[in-house]
Amino acid sequence: MKCLTMNGYFYVLTAIDLFVLSFMCILTKFSESLNKKQKRGFFLAFALIAGISVLEVVTLAVDGAPAGYRWLNILSNYLGFGLSPAVSLCLVYVMDRKKMVNFWFRAAVCCEGCYLLFLALSIPAGLVFSVSEDNVYSRGPYFCIYILMYLAAIVYLSASTIVTAREFQNRSRVLIYPLMLFLTIETIIQVALPSLHVTWLCVTLLSVLYFIYCSEMWNQLDALTGLLNQNSYLNRTAEMRRSGGVLVVFDVDDFKQVNDRYGHLQGDVCLAEIAHCIKKAYAHCGYCYRIGGDEFCVLLENADREAWCAQEFERWLALRREVVHCLPRVSLGSAPISGEDLLAVKDQADREMYRCKKARKAAAAAMERAESGRP
Repeated sequence: MKCLTMNGYFYVLTAIDLFVLSFMCILTKFSESLNKKQKRGFFLAFALIAGISVLEVVTLAVDGAPAGYRWLNILSNYLGFGLSPAVSLCLVYVMDRKKMVNFWFRAAVCCEGCYLLFLALSIPAGLVFSVSEDNVYSRGPYFCIYILMYLAAIVYLSASTIVTAREFQNRSRVLIYPLMLFLTIETIIQVALPSLHVTWLCVTLLSVLYFIYCSEMWNQLDALTGLLNQNSYLNRTAEMRRSGGVLVVFDVDDFKQVNDRYGHLQGDVCLAEIAHCIKKAYAHCGYCYRIGGDEFCVLLENADREAWCAQEFERWLALRREVVHCLPRVSLGSAPISGEDLLAVKDQADREMYRCKKARKAAAAAMERAESGRP
């Protein structure tokens, strides 16, 4: 009677699980913040979780049934154990906004393929799991291999997420640690108490939270440059008004001439390159934003690093100008944030930036006159 009650409880959990996953698929389809690659990754993750949840129901239903169902018991357990690490790989695939997958992801996919092959070859010997001739499932002597693969996939997902969140200057990346800790603890509980059958409900919950986390992170980004957007800038300045810091503003010199001469596509390339240089020079000391067409800014938390960052920025611009020859110069100005109105701080930084721009143009004009021999 107790077994029937537990099974009924598990079937209800699975039904809830499938409903949530179906809803998430619909939400993913209509999402405006995800590109096609990211939607594909979430669809695959949700489909895998749903499929493995159904497979777990099948194994529970056929275990101990007549021996004619033994093949179904073996197949369901094989696919369930074999595809579990692939859920994390799908979420890693989502994290990378680039069209091409990187080396580490390809290596992880190869490891998953080797694991599936090993698991298939181990079935006759019952190394990871076994199904007796009278169709009763039991764990094998090397069941720990599955646990290690599953935990390794979680660690890989955690590391990839943290690296990506750092690249996108996401301040919420510390939330990844409790999420993964939750899944690890749940896995340990499931291994110790296999009759609970809560693994895939917890994985579904994690995938939903992961979807929310990724959407929140990407909604903070400027699509062209990958820097934080204007809305994120406004929110952050409200906090820094109380904590201090330095506002650095950037403006691209003669950007209209770049668009007129080379076209808007090349102009976008220049903006992306400038953003890359800003991030390389300033991201480890503060937060980098694109707040307008060719306007950028940085909120530095420590004024002591401002001069060094400015030198690094010029160095990176010079390096990239060797590749993108039409890359224009960039003027910058700064002002301390010390509790006054942020508009006044921005105006002061803008004045410094325009003074820099005017001095640079005057120096260029003087050099041109000297080269031509004019007074």
